[in-house]
Amino acid sequence: MGNYRSTRGSERKLRGAQAIIQGIAEDKGLYVPEEFPELPCKIEELTGKTYQEIAKVVIGAFFDDFTDEEMAHCVNSAYDEKFEAKEVAPLVKAGDAHFLELYHGKTAAFKDMALSILPYLLTTSLKKEKEDKKICILTATSGDTGKAALEGFADVDGTEIIVFYPNKGVSTVQERQMITQEGANTHVFAIEGNFDDAQTGVKKIFNDDKLAERLAAKGVKLSSANSINIGRLVPQVAYYVYSYVKLVEQGTIELGDKINIVVPTGNFGNILAGYYAKQMGIPVNKFICASNENKVLTDFINTGVYDIRRDFFLTNSPSMDILISSNLERLLYHLSGGNGEEIKGLMTQLETEKVYSVSDSIKEGLGDFYGGYADQAATNETIGSMYRENGYLMDTHTAVAYKVYEDYRKNTGDETVTVIASTASAFKFAESVADAIGVQEEDDCFRLLEILSKQTGVNIPKGLQSLDKKEIRHTGVIEVSEMSSTVENLL
Repeated sequence: MGNYRSTRGSERKLRGAQAIIQGIAEDKGLYVPEEFPELPCKIEELTGKTYQEIAKVVIGAFFDDFTDEEMAHCVNSAYDEKFEAKEVAPLVKAGDAHFLELYHGKTAAFKDMALSILPYLLTTSLKKEKEDKKICILTATSGDTGKAALEGFADVDGTEIIVFYPNKGVSTVQERQMITQEGANTHVFAIEGNFDDAQTGVKKIFNDDKLAERLAAKGVKLSSANSINIGRLVPQVAYYVYSYVKLVEQGTIELGDKINIVVPTGNFGNILAGYYAKQMGIPVNKFICASNENKVLTDFINTGVYDIRRDFFLTNSPSMDILISSNLERLLYHLSGGNGEEIKGLMTQLETEKVYSVSDSIKEGLGDFYGGYADQAATNETIGSMYRENGYLMDTHTAVAYKVYEDYRKNTGDETVTVIASTASAFKFAESVADAIGVQEEDDCFRLLEILSKQTGVNIPKGLQSLDKKEIRHTGVIEVSEMSSTVENLL
């Protein structure tokens, strides 16, 4: 039976369903698989299979306490006509790489890939564990998680969802997507602070035992839709397995050839899912971790020192404007050989001293990773040149990834076939993209979507159409210090 345990050393082991409900461990650590499942079949047996079929195999291997019927229900309910692309996550060759387009879901960002299935994994888990409390999903967002979680949980029986986002720290389109969200159980608040403040505030609420007791007395239990929840992380592993299978199918690589994976990342979850795919048996040469000016991960991979005593930048790739990468804790745990005490020490240091450095053995384990970053000027330049030379339109985050990949190739001469996680539709960051490809200036962001579509021939994703005509339903703006009381009052 696949067991899950905390990164901070607690002896308590949970089954998959229990870990999904729990969200965060009682010692404040994150749940990780005690051992990685191997792919239950040979890679060649997956060729010719649909995204849904591959997802069932991969996610089912991690959550083996789910029956085949339960897993099929979750996967088929998640990956249906909500996705505009028939193949769910198309793999498109452009320039010198293969772009895994993860943004064809309802909210036009990669978060849909996991957040379309999380509500089904969670409600199935609640039934399995005979849990009768109402679950309140609590989420901090740097722009995309919030809307995808709201969309996934809207009007799901037995749940409430509360989302906090940084006021003035997300794009116009991202904000409008959240504040127009429908659903009687959805609640959205802007906070006066940045994403790290929002994320720290949410973690504080989770770690407040007294609050948990008061909520339990009212029949409510808190859980998370952030990637701190293992039920959010595991579904992301499926698309890396899928991309490898597709490359084999297309004849781009031979079975057994290694690939590189490039991910624009702030919270480290998306790239960690790639690392989990490698542990399952997918041949990977290098994980290329791409950052914007908030390059705490680049510096960490290159030095082994994680230091958040630095300036925080608001950039045009806001989903990566993050200094505290939650999921890095999971990687450190795996690289430490499962030493919970060591990880707990590092996380305490980060809280108290804002800096830690890792042991030589962890540093050695980081050899699979390459860290690089691109500033805004380079990001815009990359969007422009990719569009001019290849007719391919990228959003700002994907452009950061492509620029870092180009630098990597220049520096290393490595010509390994490479998959880039393309994390959002260009239309979510229309102002920056339009500017980068030389589209006329336009003050009205929503009018700009139409102009951009007309000029490039790329369709506006359904979820972003007529956003400006929707009724604004969520107007709350609160201080960070009010987050906890806001949650309690709501519930």
